[in-house]
Amino acid sequence: MNENARPTRAPARARRPPVRGTDTPLQREHALTIFERGAPGRRAFQCPALDVPEAPLDELLPAHLRRAEPPRLPEVSEPEIVRHYVRLSKRNFDLDSGFYPLGSCTMKHNPRLHERVAALPGHARLHPLQDPSRAQGALELMYNLEAALSEISGLPHVCLQPSAGSHGELAGVLLTRAYHEARGETRHKVLTPDTAHGTNPATVTMAGFEVVKIATNPHGGVDLDDLRAKADTDVACLMLTNPNTLGLFDPNIQEIASVVHEVGATLYYDGANLNAVMGISRPGDMGFDIVHFNLHKSFTQPHGGGGPGSGPIAVSARIEPFLPVPRVARGEDGSFDLVGEGSDSIGRLRGFQGNYGCFVRSYAYICSLGAPGLKDASETAVLNANYLLARLRQLGVCEHLPLAYSNAQSNASFPTGDNKPLTNVPSPDGDGKDGGGVSGLCLHEFVLSGGPMKRALKIKTLDLAKRLLDYGYHPPTVYFPLLVEEALMVEPTETETRETLDGFAEALAEILREAAEDPEIALQAPYTTPVRRLDEAGAAKRPVIRQAL
Repeated sequence: MNENARPTRAPARARRPPVRGTDTPLQREHALTIFERGAPGRRAFQCPALDVPEAPLDELLPAHLRRAEPPRLPEVSEPEIVRHYVRLSKRNFDLDSGFYPLGSCTMKHNPRLHERVAALPGHARLHPLQDPSRAQGALELMYNLEAALSEISGLPHVCLQPSAGSHGELAGVLLTRAYHEARGETRHKVLTPDTAHGTNPATVTMAGFEVVKIATNPHGGVDLDDLRAKADTDVACLMLTNPNTLGLFDPNIQEIASVVHEVGATLYYDGANLNAVMGISRPGDMGFDIVHFNLHKSFTQPHGGGGPGSGPIAVSARIEPFLPVPRVARGEDGSFDLVGEGSDSIGRLRGFQGNYGCFVRSYAYICSLGAPGLKDASETAVLNANYLLARLRQLGVCEHLPLAYSNAQSNASFPTGDNKPLTNVPSPDGDGKDGGGVSGLCLHEFVLSGGPMKRALKIKTLDLAKRLLDYGYHPPTVYFPLLVEEALMVEPTETETRETLDGFAEALAEILREAAEDPEIALQAPYTTPVRRLDEAGAAKRPVIRQAL
């Protein structure tokens, strides 16, 4: 035995959180908005005395541009402001305080080094209207980030403008439309698999196309017969995620690309699941024409809770003339500039060049890891997902939450940069069973079906998810993809430890044991969160969207 080896601690059985008792302080507290706090005349800041010559207000700001009355703003002290927002932060679940296995969202750790780099004055205080001659460092960073994303995707041209993954999707479909229009073609349909993210059909509709669904085959991939039947000269594009939302790589991707290209359509890659294949397989090598990245997923930019995101796009040579402008260009003297030429461009997608802080963090991540590190990150993400799946099987969880689809049912392989196929090896049991569901491996995530749990234990996936909150874990994605009954989509990412994965698996097993004894516990969960279970149907039907000031 290696004397330097650290002993592996055996995972303890998860302890059941309390289900009854007094309410927590946050549950008893009535949540207030910032407008409901404070008092008239209260201030958090006092302006210093005027130290410049006074000037008539009309000279500084014309009367027709001034307010008729002061804005209705909260009047609060600094301690009130700080406590208000700290209280709000404690009412939410966050990645810094717990495991967040949200399927297809890649909730990996956001390294603090990247935050320090993004906060450097040269980055954080750079004004978007700064002349390019005085923003050479920022333009160089953007230029280098484009080059890195080009290499990762296997496509030669990149645009950083889109502000989110869904925005990148819209850019991709608009580029497809411009490409066909330049060829004198009018096409009306875009194909999307029935496992596609909900933003895909929404994007298609926004861009003025008709959504046509493509079925999934029994192995979790695209149904080739259905694709061939629906791929015609009225199809503009196929939008595809690979690996898909079932956590499976489609072994028929090159044939899929051939079918799409034979009818003159483009092939679009939804990069939501890129974290599974970075440095291993490139969308451009698979035959994709357009790719969008999620910098807030694969490249550690924080998800932001509705704040800044970034969804750059990479395209093939035939799509390049239509890219949004302006674009970063490098001159013969090595200087950088923003170039707005291109008569075929679809134009601007937003004001300025994108969310620059996202670029800084993601570029720092790529530089920190390098090509070998990115590959290692993806391999570890896949390893973690398969380890967690194996633990769930070992604990008997899959008897009630079976794996919906698996690569054990297909001879799955995908092309790598050196054209050598990387094969997903089936589970050694080979009998097609794992105590419920199919056997085999997944990639970075997997989807369980809560149908057997619902019938045997009388609790639904939603109840399981609510009870997980009491154990200190954010629930995985629920009820998606839609083709899986009572779906539970789990993505652990590469930054989680073995102990965390063991604890999560034990919590799921304990909840199932608990439900076998008393399903009412899960039906009334959660118990320890700042807010108990809400009437979600009522909230959707009667939302409170306005507040009197």
